[in-house]
Amino acid sequence: MSAKAQRPRPKTRIQREKQEVILEAALDVFSQFGFRGSTIDQIAEAAGMSKPNLLYYFKSKEDIHAPLLARILDTWLEPLREMSPEGDALSEIRSYIRRKLEMSRDFPRESRLFANEMLRGAPGFYEILHTDLKTLVDEKALIITGWMAEGRLARCDPYHLIFSIWATTQHYADFDIQVQAVLGSERGGDNRFEDAALFLDQLYLHGLTPK
Repeated sequence: MSAKAQRPRPKTRIQREKQEVILEAALDVFSQFGFRGSTIDQIAEAAGMSKPNLLYYFKSKEDIHAPLLARILDTWLEPLREMSPEGDALSEIRSYIRRKLEMSRDFPRESRLFANEMLRGAPGFYEILHTDLKTLVDEKALIITGWMAEGRLARCDPYHLIFSIWATTQHYADFDIQVQAVLGSERGGDNRFEDAALFLDQLYLHGLTPK
């Protein structure tokens, strides 16, 4: 068989649009119920189509889940990729915190899907966590260590610094219902993210400013 005959036919515009509708619906379902708790029937209903129609575009729940995970991890790593060794150390840390909070505000479903995947042992992310993610974090930890050696940041463990930024910023997506309930109607509105940013600025920048 020739290489031309083996090459998959490009998707039509209609096929691409239908697949995007399914992926958008699946993001809602997976972020709410997790992978194990979600079904093809739920995704089809959320997408406004029949189960047989959905299975024409994706053969299984796993085939829907995998591209969503790939997109999410790429999106999730982008703020860390943007941390520049040429920038001012404290400003780079502050910008990273801000970008992570903006993602919690703008992409709560993606954050919850990511958290659900971690809780089930990250089978869809396992290889990437040990390769792409580790390589990127190692690279940024080396930058942070260099800033500390130059006296531009107070000394601390750069890996646990990154972990703590993940924890404190993603909390506002994964536990947003709790945040809003505790803050109440007066403080639980859209300004909660700016209030969080101001607090985290104080927490991290004060702690990281060289004495």
